[in-house]
Amino acid sequence: MINFKNEVVDLLSVVIPEIEKNEISSLLEIPKYTNMGDFAFPCFKLSKIYRKSPNMISKDLVEKISGNKYFEKIESVNAYINFTNSKTIFVKSVLENVNEKKDSYGSSDIGNGEEIIVEFSSTNIAKPFHMGHIRSTMIGNSLYKIHKFLGYDTVAINHLGDYGTQFGKLIVAYKLWGNKEDIENNPIPELLKIYVKFHEEAEKDEKLDQEARDWFKKLENNDQEAYDLWKWFKDVSLKEFNRVYGMLGVEFDSYTGESFYSDKMPAVLNELREKNILTKSKGAEIVDLEEYDMPPALVTKSDGSSLYITRDLAAAIYRKNHYKFAKNIYVVGSQQKLHFQQWFKIIELMGYDWYKDCVHVDFGMVGLEEGSLSTRKGRVVFLEDVLNKAVDKTKEIIEEKNPNLKNKEEVAKAIGIGAVVFQELSNNRIKDYTFSLEKTLSFEGETGPYVQYTHARTCSVLRKLDGAISNEIDYSKLNDEVSVEVIRLLAKFPDVVKDAARKYEPSLITRYTIQLAQEFNRFYHDNSILVDDLDLKNARIMLVQAVEQTLKNALTLIGLKAPEQM
Repeated sequence: MINFKNEVVDLLSVVIPEIEKNEISSLLEIPKYTNMGDFAFPCFKLSKIYRKSPNMISKDLVEKISGNKYFEKIESVNAYINFTNSKTIFVKSVLENVNEKKDSYGSSDIGNGEEIIVEFSSTNIAKPFHMGHIRSTMIGNSLYKIHKFLGYDTVAINHLGDYGTQFGKLIVAYKLWGNKEDIENNPIPELLKIYVKFHEEAEKDEKLDQEARDWFKKLENNDQEAYDLWKWFKDVSLKEFNRVYGMLGVEFDSYTGESFYSDKMPAVLNELREKNILTKSKGAEIVDLEEYDMPPALVTKSDGSSLYITRDLAAAIYRKNHYKFAKNIYVVGSQQKLHFQQWFKIIELMGYDWYKDCVHVDFGMVGLEEGSLSTRKGRVVFLEDVLNKAVDKTKEIIEEKNPNLKNKEEVAKAIGIGAVVFQELSNNRIKDYTFSLEKTLSFEGETGPYVQYTHARTCSVLRKLDGAISNEIDYSKLNDEVSVEVIRLLAKFPDVVKDAARKYEPSLITRYTIQLAQEFNRFYHDNSILVDDLDLKNARIMLVQAVEQTLKNALTLIGLKAPEQM
């Protein structure tokens, strides 16, 4: 695809030898309105060099660079030089590029095979996979796909919450109130029930909390009964979790959770002690971070047991040694911001310069119209229930609007589940938002079903072709502003993908799909596609093909399917 920005830079560098190309590139602006051109170069900085007014410099330079085939217009507008791309060359370049690259359109090799770890979802064993987990799961899944698309060797890790005092609590709860058969038949709800009961009873009897700490200590010391119960809780939980991951289309390369690092923590603790980073405080071991404007980080409790931060330190060091990562991305809620700042600083204090390659991608909370979530109080909404409800509602809509649709079950899943994922990823990740199933499933407005329906519309047009499209396309036929605007958006897709990776922001791609769908629907409304004029028909079909392909690629990167019929 022709890079028109580079063409502008090359042109200007010939007539402004006093400035380096990279500086010319950095000065270029994109005009607010398309009738002002595609690029604008401000001449203010040249006044000191040429000792003329910016307006005069603009006029002088335009005379020297006019007549270039890549630009239909180069004009002086006050202190600016405005460049308008040749529509025909631009349209041809973009559409042929999409058609040639197909499923890889928008991809890149900028990753150059570097290893990138994306840790996401990280559900807690024996606890519900609830709506609060959708943010980490789907943001992380999208970042994994985006980085892979950009040529990185990407590893998806589910750092399971399978260790810690909560397992002591669960063991106590099971021994007091649990029933093995009930848990085997309905694992998560039954485990949740006894976990909630533990917290209710612990408010009345403080000894229960000490019993829980004692059982976790036994687990850390490889007590057989504690281990067997822990392993059972983990196995039945993972079976439930994997069913939800299957519905979401999410896969992991590794499920190494907190427990995996239990035998790796002693070496890390010894290193911290040898480097005089740990200090004693009331029997516990801490890292004093006061000079870095942070509270002390508790690394071991007074009974010697570990904490999240101990396991995170061990995990990071293991990953660096095992994967040799260029970047280690943690998709974890903003409530954990201080936790990550603390242990990143500890890694730095240990003398590891790769601490700067560890990135906390934080996000806001998802709320429900029914109220807030709380596992301890049993106030949760299971994610699987939400997804099933979305699929059922979609089936109802399909039965009403298109009862003869083929593969209704499969389409309903793609749309219903896709709608939930799309709403999640349409929000800037750092913002809190309230989930609404009714708004999510709307086929109008800025929703997943709207974008998926637009993709299905492009497929419908392409199915109506009466023969193969001609290899000889007259791109000059696509000169109306609506067509060109669609193609401008198509051209932006590769940069949107790179920007989403750079900012760790999948919503940039989600919002892009909405823009492209809206612009295509405007094109579809204003232009008949299967017209008698064969040249015009072929050119418009080429545009439809490019939109279909780009929407499909973009939806894939945010974890949605692109149905061909709806």
